[in-house]
Amino acid sequence: MVDPYMASPDKFVEDYVANLSKTPMSMSLPMWDFHILNLKTSDAESTVVVQVHHSLADGTSLMALLLSCSDALPSFPAMKKKPISRGAGWFPIWFWKSWSVLLLMWNTLVDIWMCVATTYFLKDTQTPLKAPSSDVAFTPRRIVRRTFSLDDVKLVKNATHTTVNDVVLAMTQAGLSRYLNRKYGQAKSDGEARESCENKLPNNIRLTATLFINLRTSPGIYALEEMVKKNSKAEWGNKIGYVLYPFKIELKDNPLDYIRDAKAKIDRKKATLEAKFRMFMAKVFVRFYPTKLAKFPSTTMWFSNVAGPQEPISILGNQVAFIAPSLYGQPVALTIHVVSYVNKMSMVLSVDENIIADPYQLCDDLEEALKLIKNCVIGEGGVIDN
Repeated sequence: MVDPYMASPDKFVEDYVANLSKTPMSMSLPMWDFHILNLKTSDAESTVVVQVHHSLADGTSLMALLLSCSDALPSFPAMKKKPISRGAGWFPIWFWKSWSVLLLMWNTLVDIWMCVATTYFLKDTQTPLKAPSSDVAFTPRRIVRRTFSLDDVKLVKNATHTTVNDVVLAMTQAGLSRYLNRKYGQAKSDGEARESCENKLPNNIRLTATLFINLRTSPGIYALEEMVKKNSKAEWGNKIGYVLYPFKIELKDNPLDYIRDAKAKIDRKKATLEAKFRMFMAKVFVRFYPTKLAKFPSTTMWFSNVAGPQEPISILGNQVAFIAPSLYGQPVALTIHVVSYVNKMSMVLSVDENIIADPYQLCDDLEEALKLIKNCVIGEGGVIDN
């Protein structure tokens, strides 16, 4: 029986979710269950925890399922069509198409080689965020959440001519850099906790994220629009691949440099078939030729970004206050899920507390990173040149 007058209901809900991660799901029962906590927290009148085995669906499928259960489907933005290139300068359009194909092939070969190298011998730097071994997949998780203003993210996006995903990756890189700088600073000062702007980061930190990609024909929120239609032929289940995304850990004098880095890397990852190659390996190699290449490479963290409803939704008359997806059982000590809902954006961290004992500090650093980037855009009129 839940005590409705307990001192800290938010902590109770967090501990409840953490306790769920201590017990593996039974394969002899349906691989989903619902936990209704009729307890008022700082965010909602009550909380519903839905536990689903990842073999059933990916984040896009689960978001589409949530929307299909709502009392009224939210509206979706009009599909944006990219303008057809007519060529540039003296070069005809066939030249640019041929160049794009050659670039795609070259980038794919390079990325496949990096996948193989990362899997077998090219390891990430052992930082305070990295698990010492893949055995971390069997440890419990603490799941914490921090909410940001989506309007702030869009303000930066519009000012820098980038995307929401670019801004999210930039603030993540900046936040991780701040967090690790503090950790290394404490180690060099005999464990004393002190805030310092001085750079304590080692040189050439290699920190890679396994960045999951929706491989449906319609990306993002447009995939949800197709999936919730009646008699839709859209692809449910798992339709995801992933790419290796390198976070450059360093303190930058100009916060907008984080945006430039993120945009350049994501633009590069859009011109590759790495994600489809990884999905191919997961399907074929696991079934016919088990090999280490079919497993997830040993990276520092996992990262996922899913677009949520742009309008408030309700289920059986109960308005949804927030959506916070996460997971456990992954071979990394840190996983970050990003989901938008109406005018808010949540970053949900799943951490192994034996390795990352202060996840709230990491949330603070992510929040501060967005503030620095936003203030730079507002105060200096920062705009990234095309």
